[in-house]
Amino acid sequence: MVEQTNLEISEQEAQLYDRQIRLWGLDAQKRLRAAKVCLLGVRGLGCEVAKNLVLAGINSMKMVDNSVVTEEDATSQFLAPRDKVGENRAEASLERLQQLNPMVEVTTDKSATTEKDAEFFKQFDIVIATNCPKDELVRINSICRAEKVKFYAGDIMGFYGFSFMDLIEHEYVEEETQQVTAEPQGDGEPDAKKQKTDETVKKTVKKAMSFVSLAEALKVDWSSELYAKRVKRMDPSFFLLQVLFAFRNEVGFNPRPSHRAEDLEKLKTVRDDTLKSLSVPVEKVSDEYLELLFSELSPVCAIVGGVLAQEVIKAISNKDSPHNNFFFYNPVESCGVVETIGY
Repeated sequence: MVEQTNLEISEQEAQLYDRQIRLWGLDAQKRLRAAKVCLLGVRGLGCEVAKNLVLAGINSMKMVDNSVVTEEDATSQFLAPRDKVGENRAEASLERLQQLNPMVEVTTDKSATTEKDAEFFKQFDIVIATNCPKDELVRINSICRAEKVKFYAGDIMGFYGFSFMDLIEHEYVEEETQQVTAEPQGDGEPDAKKQKTDETVKKTVKKAMSFVSLAEALKVDWSSELYAKRVKRMDPSFFLLQVLFAFRNEVGFNPRPSHRAEDLEKLKTVRDDTLKSLSVPVEKVSDEYLELLFSELSPVCAIVGGVLAQEVIKAISNKDSPHNNFFFYNPVESCGVVETIGY
């Protein structure tokens, strides 16, 4: 948890962050200035999150990615120059990200996330995992919970995107508007003739929120009476995520634009098997959703990355209620959905 520090904001920083200090206050900016963030995966979604947090003025960001820049990255990866194809993705993204804000320490790591243990993750305040398979997300989340490190996950597949957050136990403040009745002032008139007035005042209220792990959220028994009723009114996006996790677990990659027909048929088979195993009607995720899951599209990265980064800023600053615990971008309805699952 990022504590408020006695770090002084320099005159240069005060000028650079002037607008956001006005927006969320000097104390919140100091917390941001002390925050150490680890970003796993530097494709399109990772780029958007990195850009937003570095511009916001965090203390440091370490980008971890053992993959190389590919031609497909041109669809959404804007930090790695096009002449860097074949080079490590994190290292290729370093220069442009650092140029966005020289006051933030930006470093890279070419290792695979699977090589990272608790000793690595506990040096950060925030860990954001993108482009990881389900089992790896669950493993990293488990480590972060044990080390009291805030955890976020996210990914983009075509027009679909999601983010998940586990802040363990989180305290924050929120402004609430309250109506108070002002007593009439004495002016010589009898009390019976004096009018009371209602005034609107804003008060800062301290609140707390508990979160569950990704593993707990994914193991919900949808056949139980409690959850079976909820399935009918839920957005399909959560169940689509389960299908995508199962697809990637079975074939080792996300749906490929270059093998669209083949992967679409595989998605339909995996969809049927996955939803049946969850006791969820197969028609909950229609073929229309499956047809929109190819490549990593820049506009969707911008939407989900913007929401994810804003949630990180809210958590660091301890201001306003965070999402609890999933955010989905529905590819058919083109809208964002927040779902609380696993409680």
